Amino acid sequence: LRRIGQTGQAQRLERETVLRDLGYLRQAAALPHAHVICGEGGTFIHLGWTTVSTFAPIERFPLAALAVARGTPFIDIRPVTDVIAFANLPRVARDGSVDPDSSGPGKSVSLTTYIDMIEALGARVANDPRPCRST
Repeated sequence: LRRIGQTGQAQRLERETVLRDLGYLRQAAALPHAHVICGEGGTFIHLGWTTVSTFAPIERFPLAALAVARGTPFIDIRPVTDVIAFANLPRVARDGSVDPDSSGPGKSVSLTTYIDMIEALGARVANDPRPCRST
């Protein structure tokens, strides 16, 4: 837009993008189940009902890198080789509620329980929210 002389519109869109991204960062810091996950399919910031994603490693996704730098849990699933076991994991509870029977796909578990499960498959975790863990 700047190249074609529409500087005002370019500035407005840039401002909207920055404000939206700041909102995502605030949510990631405030939600206990928010996390960043990075795999071969891209990088995703999970914020409960909203997921922000890109098809790039975290190094090229500044919003995810900022969230991790601010302390949001980061799960690197690139080392996971058992795709079937990964696909059968329950999801992280979006609203903090947890299914009593938390086994299998379609079920939901807490973020800490999910991290226990995914780490057993070989994932690496940074900003670990589990007690007595530091990375």
